[in-house]
Amino acid sequence: MSVLASISDVKKCPRQFVLAINDTLNVISGKWKLPIIASLLYEKNRFKDIQANIDKITPRMLSKELKELELNGVVKRMVHDTTPILIEYELTESGRQIVSVLDSMVEWGLAHRQQALTE
Repeated sequence: MSVLASISDVKKCPRQFVLAINDTLNVISGKWKLPIIASLLYEKNRFKDIQANIDKITPRMLSKELKELELNGVVKRMVHDTTPILIEYELTESGRQIVSVLDSMVEWGLAHRQQALTE
């Protein structure tokens, strides 16, 4: 199977479907990665701004998670040659494509919560 298999091809093979899900989870799993991505969805941010958007994340954890997201090609770190040095983070094109995944998760979460409240 080619690296760029179509979704219809992947859905025909449970093993490939599971591998694709695992690829996604390897990039976005964990307690903090999705909130970090969500805080960068609409604009680039500095470290402190990202931290302010996410309750209870420690600077050490934020730094670790940003590095992992950068290594996986989801986040881009930009160092501006200013005094003082300005460092900003923004989503890559691949990172921006996650918005449809997040939208689906929000829709499912809202529907699930409503269903759970009525049962």
